[in-house]
Amino acid sequence: MPVVLNKVERGKPMDEAAPKKWYITSKTLSQLKENEVAKQIANETTLNPKEAEMAISQLQRILLLNLLSSNSVQLGDWGSFYLTCNSEGADTKEMLTANSISRLNIRFKPGKAIKDALKEATFVFAEDLVSKKE
Repeated sequence: MPVVLNKVERGKPMDEAAPKKWYITSKTLSQLKENEVAKQIANETTLNPKEAEMAISQLQRILLLNLLSSNSVQLGDWGSFYLTCNSEGADTKEMLTANSISRLNIRFKPGKAIKDALKEATFVFAEDLVSKKE
């Protein structure tokens, strides 16, 4: 299945007088829940769905445990997970505290396998899918 795209017209928020332009955005068709992912893993491996669900749950637990211990987590050629944070600016170094953090973010840096797979993506516009159904 190809990646589904939308065409969206947007203006510049800081310059409302600027002409609007058209941009491409990706469209999510549905969201797979953990148990459905586990079923798909079970279909591809010797694990049963409950074992696959437990493995996913443990991966999440171990990933968070390590990220919250200031470790990055690399999963083979899949890529690496790591934390970043956003903070409020301070006038002096001494004024910065952990309370200055406004948000903690989990980032993912794809590895070679995922980058190569993304290069092979095919695309279809959502409006073309709708016109084909009619």
